[in-house]
Amino acid sequence: MKPSLELLSPSNHALVLIDFEGQMAFATKSITMEELRNNVAVICGASKIFNVPTIVTTVAEESFSGPVFPEIETYYPQASTDYIDRTSMNTWEDEAAYRAITGTGKKKLVLAGLWTGVCIVGPALSALAEGYEVYVIADACGDVSQEAHERAMQRMIHMGVKPITAVQYLLELQRDWARQETYVAVTDLMKKHGGSYGLGIHYAHNMLKHG
Repeated sequence: MKPSLELLSPSNHALVLIDFEGQMAFATKSITMEELRNNVAVICGASKIFNVPTIVTTVAEESFSGPVFPEIETYYPQASTDYIDRTSMNTWEDEAAYRAITGTGKKKLVLAGLWTGVCIVGPALSALAEGYEVYVIADACGDVSQEAHERAMQRMIHMGVKPITAVQYLLELQRDWARQETYVAVTDLMKKHGGSYGLGIHYAHNMLKHG
């Protein structure tokens, strides 16, 4: 009955959202922007529902890359969230970002961002080298081509990174539908951003009223 220590829980990890900005999004071709934005909304909503320590980083926000996705701003407004703007491509090499990430005290790190082959590979491999367990939400990342994204994921997996998906992340945190304190928020999040799965939840909830 004891769950694996490999599983993510609300209290055992930090989420790092890296460079979800317009300039990177314009050249992202490995995933549709609609799917990417929905998946970003799912993971942001999940981390907010379960009170996961979450760090938002940007690169050259005002001079080049532009503001973060609206989905991030919805859950982590810049007015109340300390976005960390960098010049370095590798988040791990930025002192403020490094302090924020390691300062959470979590040995499991979950990463998502643009682009996979640059902004995710750099901190993922760097964190692994310092003894962290690293998870990458593959469908909440994107790159300039499918090849670029897949080779980046393959490279990280070979080094020990654990790939997951956005819905997997959310459901791994919920873990038990009897967890009533988060049930409504989780199902509402999926109704809004969960595609056909969300429609299924919407259908089931409405049909049960007529049962």
